[in-house]
Amino acid sequence: MQHLVFVYGTLRKGESNHHFLQECELLGQYSTDPSYSLFNLGPYPAVIEGKKSILGEVYLIDEETLDRLDKLEDVPVEYRRETIDTPFGRAWIYLYQKAYKLDDEIITGDWCQRV
Repeated sequence: MQHLVFVYGTLRKGESNHHFLQECELLGQYSTDPSYSLFNLGPYPAVIEGKKSILGEVYLIDEETLDRLDKLEDVPVEYRRETIDTPFGRAWIYLYQKAYKLDDEIITGDWCQRV
């Protein structure tokens, strides 16, 4: 079975965990509806529900890759998976579950421009 996944942080092209998606098809970039907030946790980001758009990439992945991403994202402990609408179809997004730990918001909504 194939899935779409929206990635916004270390899984994006050029970032530290992109190797998980190296063999997957990049469908394109997408900026979400203004329904989220992006935070910097140091080595990786967190997205929760909010009022800003988040920039990311949408990939076509298989079931095995989805399982590997779930392990990387520590689902269901640290993150949970939900679906969002994208121009490419419904895609999975990983949402952070420990919002009380968040204090360093990335106002631009773009993890790659966090500095």
